[in-house]
Amino acid sequence: MHQQDYESPAVARLRADLALALRAAAHHGLSEGVCNHFSVELPDDSGRFLLNPRGLLWSEIQADDIVLVNADGDVLAGRQAVESTAMFIHAAVHRIAGKACVLHTHMPYATALTLTRARALDTTLSQNAMRFYGRLAIDAHYNGLALDAAEGERIATAMQGSDVAFLGNHGVVVCGPRIDYAYDDLYYLERACQAQVLAMSTGQPLLPVGAEVAALVAQQSMAERLQSELFFEALRRTLR
Repeated sequence: MHQQDYESPAVARLRADLALALRAAAHHGLSEGVCNHFSVELPDDSGRFLLNPRGLLWSEIQADDIVLVNADGDVLAGRQAVESTAMFIHAAVHRIAGKACVLHTHMPYATALTLTRARALDTTLSQNAMRFYGRLAIDAHYNGLALDAAEGERIATAMQGSDVAFLGNHGVVVCGPRIDYAYDDLYYLERACQAQVLAMSTGQPLLPVGAEVAALVAQQSMAERLQSELFFEALRRTLR
């Protein structure tokens, strides 16, 4: 039954989209070795989800490399193994935070901001940053590698339902209802973090906008997601 689901047209499309998001992340410099993971739930409330396998560069992952797992970490379909830290973080975020698509990276500029006293992006600075106003959570308590279920559950609980979590001294988790929306947020989150790090490096005072303007930009950005869909389709046409 699991193999039949894995090969169904709907799941095959999800596998292709997840593999595309991984290759795009590698193309945009958001990957790190063979570490970190992207996942997406099957749309059947079964608790099963698709995940990139252990040991492959994101740039080489194709749809047939994606693995189907359950919340206990059992591989249900696919030809690859999975990494335990992926299961502990992703299973918890899917289950506790209720997120359909979960992208976890150590992308450089966002991770750099997790090392600062603020721990996160200032969402009142650049226009790209303002789309995340009111959508961030900060988990400032780094406890080492996520090698048990309790740590994944702690991270998921700290998210408090937010779309984006900055994990202190670690990296970020970006979530969404769909792969294309989540990837668009991941890409623009790193661009916003890059702009802030570059601005901080000048030593000049930073000039944020008011909360009302930042909230307006966030609302405007989330009200019209066609640009996210077009971006992902452009990646589909140009990345192999």
